[in-house]
Amino acid sequence: STQSTWGIKNLAPMASRVRFLDLVRPASGLIPEVEQPLKKLSFNDKMLWTSITLFIYLICCQVPIYGVYKQDGADPLYWLRVILASNKGTLMELGISPIITSGMICQLLAGAKIIDVD
Repeated sequence: STQSTWGIKNLAPMASRVRFLDLVRPASGLIPEVEQPLKKLSFNDKMLWTSITLFIYLICCQVPIYGVYKQDGADPLYWLRVILASNKGTLMELGISPIITSGMICQLLAGAKIIDVD
């Protein structure tokens, strides 16, 4: 028997290991795939769209919601706001989570070919 440095048997040479990919392979034909893009975006294009998105986000963090008044005092959701990148009493009250969720939904719909995305 093979012993390791701590006196425990070495279980690495197991031939009956089950990999996750082997379990998923029969259903792989049912899982939608996203096609490769037709052209690669340049770094300048990526930086442009990132800058535009960041600018819109920063503007939305400053625009207050009508009818919601900021109250002085402790905010019980302070740490949640830090994690979700939200800003109390502004258009970004919900933070970035709706943007991320909508992006995931669009990717799923495009992968299932329910919507056509260019």
